[in-house]
Amino acid sequence: MTDTLVQGLASLLGGKVSGEVIIFIISMIPVIELRGAIPIGVGLGLSHVEAMGVSIAGNMMPVPFIILFIRPIFKWMTKHSPRLGRLAEKLEAKAEGKWDRIHRFQFFALTLFVAIPLPGTGAWSGALIAAVMNMRLRNALPSILLGVIIAGILVTGLTYGFTSVFV
Repeated sequence: MTDTLVQGLASLLGGKVSGEVIIFIISMIPVIELRGAIPIGVGLGLSHVEAMGVSIAGNMMPVPFIILFIRPIFKWMTKHSPRLGRLAEKLEAKAEGKWDRIHRFQFFALTLFVAIPLPGTGAWSGALIAAVMNMRLRNALPSILLGVIIAGILVTGLTYGFTSVFV
C-alpha cells in the first residue's frame, strides 16, 4: 500500500519527485499525518532529521486553515445538505466529547492529545477540537505545534530506534 501511495503521488505530481515533497504531502493527509509519513520517509531513504522535519512542516500546514475555516464549512454543509449536515454534527460532537477532558488545562491538554501517536489523535483532530471550542489561533497553534513535535520525536524514535536517533 505504501508503494502505491508513493507511486500515485509521484505520478500525480508529474513523475520524478523528491522524497521530501512526497513526505510533505503525505504528512498533510488526515489520519496518516506524520505518523505514517516518517516511516515512509525511512523507506525512501531519508535521514531521521529530514523525515521528521519535513513531516512536522507538512503536518502543520493545514492546521491554521482548519482552525479558521472549519466552522463556516460546517455551517455551509448543514445548510446545503442534510447528509453533510449530519456529518458536520457528528464531527463536532466527537470534538466536543474530547473537549471535556481538554478544557480545564487547554494548552497542555491539547498538546498531549496531539502528541499521542494513536489513531484519532494528531494535528487534524487537535485543530478540529480547537476550532469547535473557539480557541484563538494564537493559543491553539503553539499547543498543536508542540504536540506535533513531540509526536514526531516519538514516531522517529520508534521508526529509527531511539538509540540511533538520540546518540
